[in-house]
Amino acid sequence: MTTPTIGIFGGHDVRETDVAYHHARAVGGVLAGLGYAVANGGYGGTMEASARGAKEAGGRTVGVTCRVWASPPNRFMDEIIQTADLFECAQRLLEVGRGGFVVLPGGTGTLVELAMAWELLATRQVPPRPLVCMTSFWRPVLELMIRQKPRLSDLVSMAESPGELGKYFPRRLDC
Repeated sequence: MTTPTIGIFGGHDVRETDVAYHHARAVGGVLAGLGYAVANGGYGGTMEASARGAKEAGGRTVGVTCRVWASPPNRFMDEIIQTADLFECAQRLLEVGRGGFVVLPGGTGTLVELAMAWELLATRQVPPRPLVCMTSFWRPVLELMIRQKPRLSDLVSMAESPGELGKYFPRRLDC
């Protein structure tokens, strides 16, 4: 049986000494501890941190990288899926995240990934799965979108701490 994978979206401008790095590392560790593989963009910042946390917890990691970036993937990746451009990269990461998605704080790329996941869920182009935004960072965006389309509110959840992820991603009994 293959391990369901959680797609993690987040920023690259985070350093190992930042609180956001430690938070992302804990997210990866919690998800791996629950029996999930972790997939992300494969580079630095929260991508490295979440993969590192998953590896430290004995989990499997997938990096969906993009040829437009000259940087090598981070050292915590078990598998690399290389894509040609940013659009394909986002699309593949959404496809790989069959178990759901976790959205860490990030920039415009992370916002695009959140919007794409939310839209695919809203239009039923993908089967239902959890979409969880970490910390209140995304609250203004979520409130704006839900005010625009209240029916979308049940498609996305908020979690303030990595420990809350178990509410959305149940522990796998086969791991």
